[in-house]
Amino acid sequence: MDILYPCCAGLDVHKRSVQACVRRRAADGQLTAQSRRFGTMTADLLELADWLAAQGVTHVAMESTGVYWKPVYHLLEGRFALLLVNAQHIKRMPGRKTDVTDAGWIAQLLQHGLLAPSFVPPPEVRALRDLTRQRAQLVRERAAVVNRIQKVLEDANIKLAGVATDVLGKSGRAMLRALIAGATDPAALAALARGSLKKKAPALRQALQGRVTDHHRFLLGMLLEQAEHLEGQVARFAARIAALMAPFAADAARIQKAPGIGSQAAEVVVAEVGTDMTQFPSSGHLSSWAGLCPGNHESAGKRHGGRTTKGSQWLRTALVQAAWAASHTKGTAFAAAYRRWVKRLGKKKALVALAHKILTVIYTLLKTQTEYREPGVPEAA
Repeated sequence: MDILYPCCAGLDVHKRSVQACVRRRAADGQLTAQSRRFGTMTADLLELADWLAAQGVTHVAMESTGVYWKPVYHLLEGRFALLLVNAQHIKRMPGRKTDVTDAGWIAQLLQHGLLAPSFVPPPEVRALRDLTRQRAQLVRERAAVVNRIQKVLEDANIKLAGVATDVLGKSGRAMLRALIAGATDPAALAALARGSLKKKAPALRQALQGRVTDHHRFLLGMLLEQAEHLEGQVARFAARIAALMAPFAADAARIQKAPGIGSQAAEVVVAEVGTDMTQFPSSGHLSSWAGLCPGNHESAGKRHGGRTTKGSQWLRTALVQAAWAASHTKGTAFAAAYRRWVKRLGKKKALVALAHKILTVIYTLLKTQTEYREPGVPEAA
């Protein structure tokens, strides 16, 4: 087989150690391999980088092992051409397996150009990605806390959720604080309603008549405090994300002109894939990376399944939510496509298909640096 890189290295990365193997082709065509083990402390990784440079290494490949690859990648970035590889793509045949042979196998595959690198965005996008993912986790935690509040209310036979749309809205919080403070009169609690909820005063009085004990008040107090703490953290993350989005403001605004895509969805798109679409040869490659492409399971000419491929759950979730919003717009191509697909595929599959379509549009907008325009609408002069 042809050798693409005369001197390259494979790294087998673990929590406490990194096994490195350097493969070199000499002037006479002879291949040699040299292995060495390093620790994962910063000084050890800097020593690894110096050793690789001294060996004349130009390309380095490593598995994407949990989060252990990240510090190695960060310290080698800029000094070598790095390839982060999916561990499923470089499995060896069953047999003897050691760290040394694993590193050598990675180096051998790299030397012959048989490795497909994973997409790793630039540092500023990676920082934004960490923030948007953590914000999503906090939002999920808040939702779990709201569900626990609802459980406590049900245990006390307070049916607030049956009348109020949002238990933690302005009216709901006022009633919860009154309950925690010891209020028991349903009429007095219902009088705390604000806005349109005032029209439901009779239903509120019935819903707020329950059996609230000190135990319930303690739980509600702690859970409400936890929910408000999480909301404060979400707000701080949102402010930090907005600051880091400044360099990408033009592209984010371009994305948001497509139906269904709000500011948070645009932030997730930029954080997950960046704005440089040259990283993906086509929109199909991007859709496959996001896990929005149908899979292929065919044998003997029969198709046995077409479940979507695995991909970025963060981007997929944001795009499916955007697809749901787009499906409710009026007079748009996305809404029309959803109405066609839902009859044949059902709601869930139609939303995934619409998310795929939205991502294809986003790819085109970012790659061509053009503005979104509804099909059939003439371009403005």
